[in-house]
Amino acid sequence: MGDLLETMIDDLQHLVEAESPSNDPELLARSAEAVADLMERHLGSRPNLIDGGAGPHVHWSGGGTSRVLILGHHDTVFPAGTLAQRPFAVADGKATGPGVFDMKAGIVQAIHAVASLRDSSGVEILLSCDEEVGSLTSRALLEERAMACGTVLVLEPSGDGGALKTGRKGTGTFEVVIGGRAAHAGLEPHRGVNSLIEAAHQVLTIAAFANDEQGTTVTPTVAHSGTADNVVPAETRIRVDVRVTSAEEAHRIETAFANLVPVHPEATVLVNGRVGRPPMPESASAELMPLAIAHDSSIIGVAVGGGSDGNFTAACGVPTLDGLGAVGGGAHADHEFIEVATMPGRAELLAAIIEARTN
Repeated sequence: MGDLLETMIDDLQHLVEAESPSNDPELLARSAEAVADLMERHLGSRPNLIDGGAGPHVHWSGGGTSRVLILGHHDTVFPAGTLAQRPFAVADGKATGPGVFDMKAGIVQAIHAVASLRDSSGVEILLSCDEEVGSLTSRALLEERAMACGTVLVLEPSGDGGALKTGRKGTGTFEVVIGGRAAHAGLEPHRGVNSLIEAAHQVLTIAAFANDEQGTTVTPTVAHSGTADNVVPAETRIRVDVRVTSAEEAHRIETAFANLVPVHPEATVLVNGRVGRPPMPESASAELMPLAIAHDSSIIGVAVGGGSDGNFTAACGVPTLDGLGAVGGGAHADHEFIEVATMPGRAELLAAIIEARTN
């Protein structure tokens, strides 16, 4: 194992052991300091920590005229205490631990990529603290820096086999609240309005909003209903995951949800939510993918269903290439891992694209 790889693994352990669940201000602050320490050590200057309300966003600049934004996030989906259950480990060529794949290895690779540049002026790194929960406090900032830089390279994990992500679906979550009326389920169920039965009708209607030909998926995922076995449920809540490939489909889906009407004349239907991340068309990566291929002709690009902050920057008209982070698998799962031997090469790939856009 070479010195560079050993250093990268040590750096990765430093970040993984700084747990950073979204919406935990104290742990996110510690995570931001851990990232800042690595940047100062390898890049020679400390980043600015920008308060996002729920935690700090980390912003580093190499100075000069901004040309390239490296975009990522330091929050993870794993709750506090996960590290004790699954501590950082390296075995059989794989590193494991909470957030190792999404996206702490990508952060390490980016820092080493920038450190390897002959001149890092014109390069910025922005790592938000809330990507996993919708980027509510970071969206305006990342859009501003994307438009100022004119090129965005996203540190989300790679596709299978190290593929880059050239397109993404737009994503959204809707909540449908069904109102009914409670009554005793045994004595007088006829006096109630069963929100669960109404919800069953609505779920079938909602699922039919999907369009396979357009690549639109509409998936009811979570439901909560009722208070007791012997009570007609007065309220049912349904959450629905939506993925779309175009702005037109996003508008169609939002309109369809807005037009839901109850089947039962005394039931109510209230809808919250929207397609919050616009689609990232494959055209957004058209200028940048050839630069990756020029460095490594085996690199391929894929369009995927998951969303990232690259959706926002692409929607701003800024050339965006995604999936430049770690090679591995199991994002958001207990078996999350990275292939440690690929880390130096991924850093080299990122550095090559940066140099092509700044020289």
